[in-house]
Amino acid sequence: MTKIGLEIHCQLTKLESKLFCSCKADYRSLDINTNICPVCIGLPGSLPLLNKNAVEKAAMISIALGCKTPPKIAFFRKNYFYPDLPKNFQITQYNAYGPTSIGSDGKVLIEDKEIRVRRIQLEEDPGRLVYEGTSEKTLLTLIDYNRAGTPLVEIVTEPDFETPKQVRLFLNVLADLVENLGVSDPSLEGALRVDGNISIDKGNRVEIKNVGSFKDIEKALHFEITRQQSLAERGIPIPAETRHWDEARKITVSARSKEEEQDYRYFLEADIPWVLIDSSVIDKLKKNMPESIYSKKERYIKKYGIPLQVAEVLSSDKFYSDLFEQAHNEKNAKEIANIITTDLKGFADTKEQREQLKLTPKHLADLADAIMNNIITRNSGKLALQEIVKSGKPLSEIISSLDLGHVDDKSSLSKIIDDVFSEEEKAVSEAKLNPDTINYLVGKVMRKTKGKADPALTLDIIKKKLDSK
Repeated sequence: MTKIGLEIHCQLTKLESKLFCSCKADYRSLDINTNICPVCIGLPGSLPLLNKNAVEKAAMISIALGCKTPPKIAFFRKNYFYPDLPKNFQITQYNAYGPTSIGSDGKVLIEDKEIRVRRIQLEEDPGRLVYEGTSEKTLLTLIDYNRAGTPLVEIVTEPDFETPKQVRLFLNVLADLVENLGVSDPSLEGALRVDGNISIDKGNRVEIKNVGSFKDIEKALHFEITRQQSLAERGIPIPAETRHWDEARKITVSARSKEEEQDYRYFLEADIPWVLIDSSVIDKLKKNMPESIYSKKERYIKKYGIPLQVAEVLSSDKFYSDLFEQAHNEKNAKEIANIITTDLKGFADTKEQREQLKLTPKHLADLADAIMNNIITRNSGKLALQEIVKSGKPLSEIISSLDLGHVDDKSSLSKIIDDVFSEEEKAVSEAKLNPDTINYLVGKVMRKTKGKADPALTLDIIKKKLDSK
């Protein structure tokens, strides 16, 4: 039996400053080793000062994952030597005296399978190692400490996953959740990092680190399952170790033997007092938290009659749901939801594409109203949307310039249909015998009118002409 557990490191990218000092939390655009101070590089005599907003953001994640937040939390020193850890210890949380981390005992449902969240801990991110070549063969390792001290939440699950697919689905849900909460932008490089712990048939646990994306963690887990099964079949022991994912070769490679908890020599961080979190703080956070993805999805379905699949796509993506909320009313909500999920998603599926959009909520509302009022067809609406996202021009101007107006004049449409009939005599004969083939003729009319013909009126005229023949 395969057992997989995850350790997910989620940076709180929406904060202004680091976890224990005033250096910027957003380090990505800064020159190397300029976003540092005595606290985050661990100079003697420097003292950490806890970021209150970081505690609140971490508590929000804990609440959203159904975890319990204890009445007081503590911080510990996790002692180990690594070049990217300037203090030679990391300030983190550890349940040494009962539950003292920001959250524990949560649950998430994935494909009808319950995934338990063991604990959520608030900690500082280490610095960043930059290798020349691969991490195994490099002759030179460089260190950038700009990231050191960045606020980080580590989410540790129980080994409840049985397949890499379940892992990917869970990570997608988690990414949507932290984005919806407004605590992190998972699209940023390094904002959401994953380590996988995997074992087969009650064997030793192997940790996979250095995985850069959700797709890669799925590939890494697939590879590791195959590797371990191959060793087990040949009677070769599987050592407990930490392995790195080699993205170029698509394999895992041994890095070091696996550390045990006692190796880190945890002890209380004396420079940070215990933090009290009473029930009124949790109640206030719950009240001010944005609507959950699940609640939003249910509202879209029940209030507006939006199909389940469309509601799931719309509610789980903050960019799309914010656009929907600003554009819709009770009459056009369903049409706007369809435009966003079936058309707009194709133009704006990446962060870069979204940043270049010239589309506004008013554009969406106008487009939905024009389709619903038969000013333009659904096909013409797609063409109009293509132009809107590039130019940002008003819909009325685009309809006029692209000649997208609805063709619903019976005499004009009848003439076009006559032309199609004369060009498609074989199809007309088949349609008289088999009504299911009529859609072929409708499609020909739509192509001739560049998608502007009224579909219902076109179908009605074609049927009458076929009956009269």
